[in-house]
Amino acid sequence: MYGKTLPGAPGYGGLPFADSAAGALLDADGLVVGWTPAAAELFGLTAEEVCGRPAVELLADPASGPPTPEGHRDAAWSGETVVRTGRGGPMSIVFHALPLADTDGTARYFVLWAPVGTVDRWRQDQAFTRELFLQDRLGLAVFDAELRLMRTNTHLLPYTGLAPDLRGKRLADFLEPEGAAAIDTLLCEVLRTGRPLILAEETVRTIEDPAGGAVMAISAFRLQAPDGEVFGVTALFTDVTEQRRSDERLAILHRATAAVGRSLSVAGTGEELADVLVPELADLAVVEIAEAVFTGEEPVPGEDGLVPLLRTAVAGALPAGPLPEDRKSPGVPADGGASMVDAAPATDDGAAVRADPRCAPVVNRSPASMTVPLRARGSFLGRVTVRNGAGRPAYALADLDLLNEIAGRAALALDNARRYTREHRAAVGLQRSLLPPAQAETVAVTTSGFYLPADTATGVGGDWFDVIPLSSARVALVAGDVVGHGLGATATMGRLRTAVRTLADLDLEPDELMVHLDDLVSQLRDEPGNGTVGEDDGEDGEGGASGPDAGAARSAPFTRTDESRAEFGHRAADPVGATCLYAVYDPVSRRCAMVSAGHPPPAVAAPDGTVSYVPLNPGPPLGVNGLPFETTEIELEPGSLLALYTDGLIEGRDSDVDAGMAELRDRLARPGAATAPLRELGREIIAARPPHQLADDVTLLLARTHAVPAGNTAAWPVEADPVAVARVRQDAARQLRAWGLEELVFTTELVLSELVTNAIRHAGGPVEVRLIRAKQLTCEVSDPSATQPRMRRALLTDEGGRGLYLVAQLTTRWGSRYTRRGKTIWAEQPIPDA
Repeated sequence: MYGKTLPGAPGYGGLPFADSAAGALLDADGLVVGWTPAAAELFGLTAEEVCGRPAVELLADPASGPPTPEGHRDAAWSGETVVRTGRGGPMSIVFHALPLADTDGTARYFVLWAPVGTVDRWRQDQAFTRELFLQDRLGLAVFDAELRLMRTNTHLLPYTGLAPDLRGKRLADFLEPEGAAAIDTLLCEVLRTGRPLILAEETVRTIEDPAGGAVMAISAFRLQAPDGEVFGVTALFTDVTEQRRSDERLAILHRATAAVGRSLSVAGTGEELADVLVPELADLAVVEIAEAVFTGEEPVPGEDGLVPLLRTAVAGALPAGPLPEDRKSPGVPADGGASMVDAAPATDDGAAVRADPRCAPVVNRSPASMTVPLRARGSFLGRVTVRNGAGRPAYALADLDLLNEIAGRAALALDNARRYTREHRAAVGLQRSLLPPAQAETVAVTTSGFYLPADTATGVGGDWFDVIPLSSARVALVAGDVVGHGLGATATMGRLRTAVRTLADLDLEPDELMVHLDDLVSQLRDEPGNGTVGEDDGEDGEGGASGPDAGAARSAPFTRTDESRAEFGHRAADPVGATCLYAVYDPVSRRCAMVSAGHPPPAVAAPDGTVSYVPLNPGPPLGVNGLPFETTEIELEPGSLLALYTDGLIEGRDSDVDAGMAELRDRLARPGAATAPLRELGREIIAARPPHQLADDVTLLLARTHAVPAGNTAAWPVEADPVAVARVRQDAARQLRAWGLEELVFTTELVLSELVTNAIRHAGGPVEVRLIRAKQLTCEVSDPSATQPRMRRALLTDEGGRGLYLVAQLTTRWGSRYTRRGKTIWAEQPIPDA
């Protein structure tokens, strides 16, 4: 048997080198009688070179070989030594000697060899595998090619309800079908492709405990034999449920931060808060806000220490049914904290949770509801309650911390909305207090005014309208728009409205009044704190000119308020500017004179239903010094409808000016609009501009014109002769008796005597007298002089100077106005039983 080459040695009790081992067969004398191919490869010596030789000759130093232990003929023994290879160099090996017995009783040995490094790696592999299956922080499972469990550790899944021994089972035997199928799909892909699976997350639930579930991060790799045969897959299961929940909580917090506070509405902020909590954190979210917050006030506890709340927003639902219809809560303590409760029944008072928030946080075994206060800057503003239904995990303290954080941020947004509401209400109240009554009735017109603030974060604006009674039954109609928004614009509007009324009381011509108003705006603009005039850098406006351009301003149909600074090259840190339309209507002549300072033209609806825009030649916006204004005069039929407005009515966020003017024309031209009640017509026009589409505040003034009949006026020329005063008294008395106004004859004779005498004495001729019967009796005396009369206090020794004092005492109102041919002095008396 010398020179015999042995086949690969059979497995020997799980030895590391049992398969394809380097081995030799020795006889009782220690001679090599068999040599495996692996041994030939390891030593670099063929069977012919080794067989028949003592095995000790393979040692590098035969004298220092390992000692033979006692009993070596009956038991296996191992050791480590150094051998000499056929390649000329030494090699450290580990050997394992196994005693054998032939049938003839001759002792033999089978010796296995392996390099020291190979054995060390085998020992490491064994230790790694053993310790891996002992880990309690991850689950380990070995599956066969049919995905049956071959081996697991005790912490495969962090669940109760699992059998102690899972060998031979499939995942579907103890997991819910959805989770088992998802994992099987992943492992099949690993078996098919050989590509490792790295941290794929799946939610799994066991059949015995399907309530909460766990999120597992799964990693897997394929198992192959040395010959390449696939015989299974190993999977590692890591519980990342808390990490997932932490990530979800952080994502919810980020979404809540971005979502809450986008609007400055109290109710809107509450709705945003409720919406962001469902369904990520709760099945039902209820936001209750103190009633005082809706009016912009800080909530103050009552005498009982409670703050009344109003259920503002609800998101989601529970199978238990809807919340009570009563949205009010009788009150909760303002010093309450957060709480967690096991159940969350609805109560009769509409509060979502009745846990006393003054108590320390209560954490029960399975908390299904949480309530936290909405508190900002030391003020209690409300509370938010969340509930979970069946099938969702119980709340943890981390969830309460999350809700507290969200509530804290939402409370700041809510307090900002409260402060804005307070400022907005103050601004709107101020603006409305500065506007005239919405309805007005004069001899000349019947009017109805409307103001609609744009629902934007910038607050109210400086839009205004006005109806100013003038002398001789005339009326002035005004519409204006101040640049900007907020209290500053509102205050500027109040100053301009007062200025217009003051200038109108002087009975100036429209173009002259606008010049004075323009000068006033220029002075306001140059006041300290209102910025300085400078060159436009192109930020505001849309390609306007860099310097004054009166021609461009007059050729444009009108100039928008918010573009005025860019168009005329004026820019200020806190700009003061405005557009204005001023119109004077005379019901005697039925003429209407108007002038525009960059304001859109009024619309006129004739009694026959035709609608047109007055062909104005507008001047620049107010605040541009030195540029003239041009008066446009038109005749209006009795019953005509005049519509004055600001640009917010005709320009929306998604529509241009031309489309807005066309829409206004269509609404005024609809059948019945010319005779419709002004209040109803105005509401219809305003309703077509919902607040979310408004680019600016909307002001609308509708005026239906009247006419004084020709028979209600009388006029006479008077010679510049004191004798003519008597004839004036006679003619006036005769006319008053014809009108049935005998009670006013004496007073009128006295007033006309004084006014005509003064005109003849100080102005000469020609002099004209006119009487107008409307709601008042108006006496007018016109002369060519441009000198205004002035009432003074006469001394006891003065012979004159008492005429105007008598006129003022006998009439309700008097004054004078300039005309193109001089001046007109007028005085009004009430008509008895008018």
